[in-house]
Amino acid sequence: MEIFSKELKNTDVRVRFSFPTHCLEHLDFAGNNFVDLRVKDICGELRVIRCLKRKNGDYEKPVLSKGWLKFVADYGLGVGDKAVLHREDDHNLGSQFRIEARRRIVLFGRETWGEVTRATY
Repeated sequence: MEIFSKELKNTDVRVRFSFPTHCLEHLDFAGNNFVDLRVKDICGELRVIRCLKRKNGDYEKPVLSKGWLKFVADYGLGVGDKAVLHREDDHNLGSQFRIEARRRIVLFGRETWGEVTRATY
């Protein structure tokens, strides 16, 4: 089940990743203002990415912080790329979510989104 899909902005690739408030219903903060998400990436690697609830006036705004920028760097993501978070339990890996990176590509004159694999240097 897809929780969110968002095109990355400058703040998302340089500081932290904010996403829609309605997505909070899929996360269990157990009374805290943060939760460490156990996330499987497209390569099958387990990552821990912290999700914080930041106060923004009268409502809480969720952001991915610790671990997020490493994901951005590992996949060479930039402004205009897309991050997609799915609810997906993998009992063998111990993850509860799957994260994908996508990049806009033009193929035969048609625009589509393709999966981004880990950056190689």
